[in-house]
Amino acid sequence: MGRLAQTEGLNEIQQEILATVRSFVDKEIIPVATELEHRDEYPTDIVEGLKEMGIFGLMIPEEYGGLGESLLTYALTVEEIARGWMSVSGIINTHFIVAYMINAHGTQEQKDYFLPRMATGEIRGAFSMSEPGLGSDVSAISTKATRDESGEFYVLNGQKMWLTNGGTSSVIACLVKTDEGHASPYKNLTTFLIEKTPGFGPNETVKGLTVPGKIEKMGYKGVDTTELVLEDVKLPADRILGGVPGRGFYQMMDGVEVGRVNVAARGCGVAQRAFELGIRYAQQRQTFGKKIAEHQAIQFKLAEMATKVEAAHQMMVMAARKKDSGQRNDLEAGMAKYLASEYCKEVVEDSFRIHGGYGFSKEYEIERLYREAPMLLIGEGTAEIQKMIVGRRLLEEYKLAE
Repeated sequence: MGRLAQTEGLNEIQQEILATVRSFVDKEIIPVATELEHRDEYPTDIVEGLKEMGIFGLMIPEEYGGLGESLLTYALTVEEIARGWMSVSGIINTHFIVAYMINAHGTQEQKDYFLPRMATGEIRGAFSMSEPGLGSDVSAISTKATRDESGEFYVLNGQKMWLTNGGTSSVIACLVKTDEGHASPYKNLTTFLIEKTPGFGPNETVKGLTVPGKIEKMGYKGVDTTELVLEDVKLPADRILGGVPGRGFYQMMDGVEVGRVNVAARGCGVAQRAFELGIRYAQQRQTFGKKIAEHQAIQFKLAEMATKVEAAHQMMVMAARKKDSGQRNDLEAGMAKYLASEYCKEVVEDSFRIHGGYGFSKEYEIERLYREAPMLLIGEGTAEIQKMIVGRRLLEEYKLAE
């Protein structure tokens, strides 16, 4: 283990968790990741191993059977897992966001019902905000929930897009429009917790709910990314997150805020792995009578890559610690997500260049990383969205006195 991306001030429990995860990644994920990714195969054995280690309940409070760890511990764990295979970290991330939202915003009954089973990984979560024509404009959500005549149920109709774990999940946190009579569209959005049977096609237990199938992607394979179709899906009012309609946007943004720290951690993990592959290959490959690591141009590349790995890691750690301290961290999370995803793309490309023609071969791991990195530029908000968030917060912080 090199000296890059070290984290100061971790306690013994955090160090033990991370050492265990790193060992698991090295032994159980890295050796099989590329083969599974090329087959677009769900990593069932890896997921079972993560369940045994308690990773699905890492941040769920101990009273519900989880480990009760901090966002920092979780982010560092994700960094290690993404270093092995980013798709596995995606399986955990949406589950983590849903569990976080239930714990932070759910009713006591919802916490008691969902969290103990989510902690063990018995049921796993998916997060649904986007729609086919939506993009980054959350206020334009068209999927609608209408209260029935009894007032005890809602009927949901619409189509959602880009659900990670859409097929394999058992509970979906789904943001839809409800008519609360507010002028602001954001106050007319509500989060529903939809419990379903895992699988594709028409759902066995929820009439009108369909997960059509996996979306074919350039990278980020193995994990299932899906659509969600809702046709007169009837849900009781007690499946509204927190029990009160109209709070969905703010609940989702809280989840996305911690999710951005997670995406930053994924970028850090992928960049670390790309750097490891690049510096190793540079010491093996020879040109013009010497190892390419001895060429000054390659040393410059390695120096730049290492600096970006270190900078992204420290920014991610700062954002996680800010949230753990109970402070608002949208500025730091936006910066961390933007920096880590952009640097990840650049580090992966530099490693790809170091590999030369061999980087284009599917026999080399860097080929997989080269296809995975672009997803981080989009997930949990594009670079443009992050810069907009950061810019607005900076104007708040540095506002001139009138």
